[in-house]
Amino acid sequence: MIAARILIVEDDRIVARDIQHQVSRMGHVVVGLSTSGEEAVRLAVHHQPDLVLMDIRLDGEMDGIEAARRIREAQRIPVVFLTAYANDDVVERASRTEPFGYLLKPLEEPQMRTVIQMALYKQASDARLRMSERRYAATLASIRDGVILCDRDGRVDFMNRVAETMTGWTAAEAAGKPLTAVFVALDEETQEPQEDFSALVRHRGAHAPPERLSRLLPRGETALAPPQAANSQTAETGVAGIVVEERCSAIIDDRGEVVGSILVFSDLTQRRRVAEALRKAQADLAHVGRLTMMGELAAAVAHEVNQPLMAIITNAGTCLQHLSQPAPDLGKTRAVAERIVRDAQRAGDVVRSIHALARRAPADPGWVDVNALVDETLALVRAELRRARIAVETDLRADPPRVHGDRVQLQQLILNLVMNAIEAMADPGLPLRRLRVATAGGDGGIAIRVEDSGPGLADTDPEVLFRALYSTKPDGLGMGLSISRSIVELHGGRLTATPGTPCGSVFEAVLPVALGEA
Repeated sequence: MIAARILIVEDDRIVARDIQHQVSRMGHVVVGLSTSGEEAVRLAVHHQPDLVLMDIRLDGEMDGIEAARRIREAQRIPVVFLTAYANDDVVERASRTEPFGYLLKPLEEPQMRTVIQMALYKQASDARLRMSERRYAATLASIRDGVILCDRDGRVDFMNRVAETMTGWTAAEAAGKPLTAVFVALDEETQEPQEDFSALVRHRGAHAPPERLSRLLPRGETALAPPQAANSQTAETGVAGIVVEERCSAIIDDRGEVVGSILVFSDLTQRRRVAEALRKAQADLAHVGRLTMMGELAAAVAHEVNQPLMAIITNAGTCLQHLSQPAPDLGKTRAVAERIVRDAQRAGDVVRSIHALARRAPADPGWVDVNALVDETLALVRAELRRARIAVETDLRADPPRVHGDRVQLQQLILNLVMNAIEAMADPGLPLRRLRVATAGGDGGIAIRVEDSGPGLADTDPEVLFRALYSTKPDGLGMGLSISRSIVELHGGRLTATPGTPCGSVFEAVLPVALGEA
């Protein structure tokens, strides 16, 4: 049995004493006796009892129901009503104070014992529940994601502070409103209105998507009227709002029925900025790396070739001196000329030696699944494809094509060709932006085709595109296609460029199934 401190409020002193004796016999402690509602409120504040036994009818201006209401609101102390009669109006009014039970007079000890124990147990359970709710609310308030809880009808029950900031709604303003009024989102790719994610989860359950990308519009904007540029985010993207990742789950009751949903969403703006900064830093690093490699190569050539060149200059001067004599010694002159030829050959050997060091053989050769490599590469450039609004088509050979070679170099090959296609479709005036990647087999080799719908090759000689340092872009180094051809040729294959139909261009790399095969 739970022993408790109890306040008794009863205007009949004899009944009050009787109740006191019964309660004491049960092992409880009576902390006070009161005959009026006003005094009961003061004693409750002073003694902080565990339970109040409250007579409904009391002398004075404040009856037991009003006193119970004030005690519950101020102290959260449970109240059990005592009454000799109870009509419907009294019961209805008393129920609004959330009583923990009723005891009908005359009071019987077994009944009183049961009601008191049940009230104390319920109070302990309610206290644990309130503590759990506080922990739950504190947890949701401390996480960095926005959280919105909805009822079974899709109306907002709860929002944490992050959700308030991201939507522009306070929890009090949003309470009871449809989620579609508070969380207005567009599809990130198509900019079309998104279906209410919580409704999808409630109706489709496990068949609903686990997450999706959306653009959350500012408060006051609607998906029916395209938002106008009004802030820095709009200036960057052309569309108002912030990009968010949504995740939604159904709330299931004990009977397995959906009684609501919880929407969690993360602001991807900062993450995308970091990713873009990282991508730019990687590009700058690669650019610096290429320049450094070229500088090192040039320095090595200059250093190694300097000596034979100086010898050539010296011997050439000597040869001119011999020839300027009235009677030149042809034998000596021939010997000097032969030294010039040998030094020139030595300079060529030095250049070829350095060039051989610059060419890298496959570092880790093995069997490579070309289809899987295409899928992985397209996943790497998914953001660039989205940003450029390019539709991607793939036509990959049914049986996984495999070639023998260096996986990293082959991925760099596909990446260079895909990025070249994306850059070819950068013109915003293009009516169609389509990238098609296909793999096919035949003649003992595997073909990788990358097609774009850009302006095409025009009158340019396709072979010129593969020259080192040749570029049609103002900020291009002209190394991508040259490196791509080097990789293909290193693997015993060939890389070609042809005009597309009806527009665009087609780059095709044909690789032998095994290294060294044509």
